[in-house]
Parts: sequence; structure tokens; C-alpha cells
Amino acid sequence: QWQLVPSGGGSVQTGGSLRLSCTASGHTYENNCMGWLRQAPGKHREGVAAIYTGNGHTYYGDAVKGRATISENITSNTIYLSMDNLKPEDTAMYYCAINFGSCGSWFVIGDFNYEAQGTQVTVSS
Repeated sequence: QWQLVPSGGGSVQTGGSLRLSCTASGHTYENNCMGWLRQAPGKHREGVAAIYTGNGHTYYGDAVKGRATISENITSNTIYLSMDNLKPEDTAMYYCAINFGSCGSWFVIGDFNYEAQGTQVTVSS
């Protein structure tokens, strides 16, 4: 059973930045798809960013490309998401999530099998 412990989030003004982190345990960290998905009220969930752990290959949702960076610290089994130039439409519940194996097209719709409790990100204008 994966244990995912996220941190970060909160309220930010438009144009600001945020940093989220998430630490995984329970299984071998390397060679899994770990990242963030989000869901805003009344909207479908979507993949924000993901990384193939231990490999470093990254994936980004279209809505955040150019504004988000996902990275990892293999020593601490932790991933980090930095987002700049935040917009009100980035307001959502963000979930750290992980799937066994490599990332795939399912990432786009945030179809992870294991998720942590969500953390709210609110961007005010």
C-alpha cells in the first residue's frame, strides 16, 4: 500500500507562485509514475504534472505547460511541483498521486490509482 504525504498549497494572488511536495513510501520508489492531478468544482479532474520516478522523464498538462516544473529527490522519495504565474483558473483541489509503472496517456485525465488527501490551492485576482 502506497503512503503519500503531501505538503504545501494555500492561497496565492494572481501572478504568484506555489510549491507543493509529496513523499512516497510503502513500495520501491523508482520506476513509477508519480505526480499531481487537480479538480475544480464542477470540472473534470486533470493531470497537472508527473514524473517517471528515478528516470526523471516529466509530463505536463496543457493548462500548465511553461508555468510548472516537477522534480524529484530520489534520496527522500519526494517530488516537488513549482508553478509560476498562477491564474484564478488554477484554483482547485490538488492531489498527489502515483501509479505503478511508467506514465501513459491516462495521465491527461488524472487517472491515477493511488491518491493522497487533497490540498486546496486558491488563486485570487
